[in-house]
Amino acid sequence: MSAQYRIDLFGKTGCAKCKVLGQRLDKLLQKDEWKDVEKKYYDVETEEGIITFCEAECINPQRIPALMLKRRDEMTGEYVPVINLMPGREDEVCGSSKLYQYIGLQTDYTDEGKGVISPKMITTVLEEAALER
Repeated sequence: MSAQYRIDLFGKTGCAKCKVLGQRLDKLLQKDEWKDVEKKYYDVETEEGIITFCEAECINPQRIPALMLKRRDEMTGEYVPVINLMPGREDEVCGSSKLYQYIGLQTDYTDEGKGVISPKMITTVLEEAALER
C-alpha cells in the first residue's frame, strides 16, 4: 500500500541547500509519527522534474529548494496537492517560506529567512496537512 502523504521535493544538482533539505526530510521521515509520509525528489534540471515543478503552479523558481505536500486520493490512488485552507495566514514558524495555495515550503533567501528550511518548519507543515484531512 502507498503512503497516505507524499512530499514532492524540488531541487537541482549541485545545490548544497537542496542536499541539506533532502537529508533533513530523510531524517524526519524515519520517525514513527511520519511513517505514512514518503518523499519523492524532483531535479528541476530534468524533463520530469521541470514538468512536475511547472504542474505545481505555485512555487517561485528563484526559491528552490522547495517542497509541496500531497495526499493520496482514495479513489484514484494518485497524489494530489493538499490545499491550504487558510492562505495568507501569518505563520510564526514558517514565515514567508510558506506556500500560499497549497501546503508546502519554498526557500526564503531574504535576510529574515536566511535561506533555511528548518526541521521545525517541515514538521509544522506536516502537522498542518494531517489536521486538514
